[in-house]
Amino acid sequence: DKDTPIEETVRAMHDLITQGKILYWGTSEWSATEIMEAYGIAKEMNLYPPTMEQPQYNMFHREKMEVDYKRVFNKTGIGTTIWSPLASGLLTGKYNSGLPQEFTRAKFEGMEWLKEKLSGDKAMENLKKVSLLNDVAKDIGVSLPCLAIAWCINNPNVSTAILGASKVSQLEENLKAIDAISKLDESTLNRIEEILDNKPKAPVFGL
Repeated sequence: DKDTPIEETVRAMHDLITQGKILYWGTSEWSATEIMEAYGIAKEMNLYPPTMEQPQYNMFHREKMEVDYKRVFNKTGIGTTIWSPLASGLLTGKYNSGLPQEFTRAKFEGMEWLKEKLSGDKAMENLKKVSLLNDVAKDIGVSLPCLAIAWCINNPNVSTAILGASKVSQLEENLKAIDAISKLDESTLNRIEEILDNKPKAPVFGL
């Protein structure tokens, strides 16, 4: 809750742990500044700090995990449970020919943003990249979703990934990403970076 002071949140989570109601606590989509403030308050007051963050992370959404949280990872050792490793389905390849006529998810109230995300100008640019990424996946003998998930969990700061599979077969296929990590050698990773062409850069501060 953005209207609640972070100190109050830290105290409440600490109380829940000491009461035995939860084992640990974490945040979701907090900024690096907010996480560091919570961590600092906890350490100063001898309270339980957050131990994980749940951010969005995928091949097309990298800034927060790879740049913004760098100090957080170095200072706190906090874990992450990432969501949307397949970029709302964009990295499955199923939208390469455009959105299907019956795109059910976008019809739900409050989900209009998803249709725009999958059909806007930026999405069209990303779909071209998806097609090239699919070639990489084929060359190393894995599916595109496996490649995308493996790429995410190959990041040492990713503790685990939330999968959005709606079928058992999808879940079974996505879980193969664990084995696909071994196929992400330096050459393959460089090839992926060339296709994505979106590696975030840390800001340079003047003296």
